[in-house]
Amino acid sequence: MGVLHGMQWDRRQVTDPLACPECDGSGGDRVGPMFLACRFCAGRGWVGGAFEPAEGGAVPPERRPAWEDKIWNDPDIAAAFKCRLCLDSKQVSHVDDVARTLVTLPCLCVAPPRGPDRTA
Repeated sequence: MGVLHGMQWDRRQVTDPLACPECDGSGGDRVGPMFLACRFCAGRGWVGGAFEPAEGGAVPPERRPAWEDKIWNDPDIAAAFKCRLCLDSKQVSHVDDVARTLVTLPCLCVAPPRGPDRTA
């Protein structure tokens, strides 16, 4: 085994960049004046390296609740709304990723939750 000159070891790569198997390296399809990017390679025309679709992609960023946003440190914004959860709309919506539905419920400022340890 000899010394390998010119090899870069600064980052891990699964494969070398290859022409996208879905769009054959074109990056997508042209329909009239619109260009529709390939969904497999995201319009690059190649896959591999840091853009390897088989690797599963990046981890989505963690979602923080809206009432914990730093905008509430502004006294004018904090005084404008009575409720940080619903922004005075009296309803709270939530996207259920598992069921792929939008769930809307009354806010806690309208109907406090009832349970064994709460009296209402």
